[in-house]
Amino acid sequence: QVQLVQSGGGLVQSGGSLRLSCAASGSIFSSDTMGWYRQAPGKQRELVADITSSTTNYADSVKGRFAISRDSGKNTVYLQMNSLTPEDTAVYYCRVQLWRVWSSQDYWGQGTQVTVSS
Repeated sequence: QVQLVQSGGGLVQSGGSLRLSCAASGSIFSSDTMGWYRQAPGKQRELVADITSSTTNYADSVKGRFAISRDSGKNTVYLQMNSLTPEDTAVYYCRVQLWRVWSSQDYWGQGTQVTVSS
């Protein structure tokens, strides 16, 4: 069982920055995908960014502002969020996708609130 513990959310002013962290327990390989999703009230959960090995993927809305990275030694994925706007306000969830021979499994963090004031 993989467990994900998130930290780093909070309240910031428009134009500010936050850094989210997600520490995973269990066996995570570089070939597994670690990523961040977000969900605002009344909206579907959407992909923000993910990383598989060294390959990154970003939502168009955050390209150039957010950066995802991972520390394999610490089994931790980070999301550096810069130039935040109120449109970034949401609950942010860490997600790990395990790719195994006979299965693919999803694990989710508890979520953390990011609120950006105008």
